[in-house]
Amino acid sequence: MIKLEYFEKVNFAQLINWIDSPEFLLQWSGSTFEYPLTKEQLKNYINSANQENSDTYAYKVIFEKTGQIIGHISLGRIDRRNQAARIGKVLVGEKEVRGQGIGQKMLETVLKIAFDELHLHRVSLGVFDFNHSAIACYERVGFKKEGLLRDSSKIGDSYWNMWEMSILEDEWKSRNQMKE
Repeated sequence: MIKLEYFEKVNFAQLINWIDSPEFLLQWSGSTFEYPLTKEQLKNYINSANQENSDTYAYKVIFEKTGQIIGHISLGRIDRRNQAARIGKVLVGEKEVRGQGIGQKMLETVLKIAFDELHLHRVSLGVFDFNHSAIACYERVGFKKEGLLRDSSKIGDSYWNMWEMSILEDEWKSRNQMKE
């Protein structure tokens, strides 16, 4: 259904087009970038990514049926000593393919890299508490809520709460054994 390939400079314009407001940028990237998203910010983002032993792998998501780039996801803060990482920047950018399980496939593919290739023990992520569809997707893949970070991000005059979620290696393995 999908495949992941490294995110590259030629993909910058498409990603910038998907990020159409400060609120959407904050949901997508947390405080990593400032609105409006620019090629320079993205260049800094991938400068040290996608190399052997990088602490970040940034991916474009390709819909295999059409070859179209439909999204973005990253595996970052890779800590090989503690065997941990963080999923971030999850985006199904093309609206016509939303609601088809693409997000779940993206997460499963990144978790396969994290647990089966990088041999990590723990993968975490953060999601704003009002993003119910994302939370449901993360839970379907096996993530568990660990705690609510109250008023963790400020947007305009408002503060947003964020759920911290994670999945452990044994949870991933037992989930996949049940699927077989």
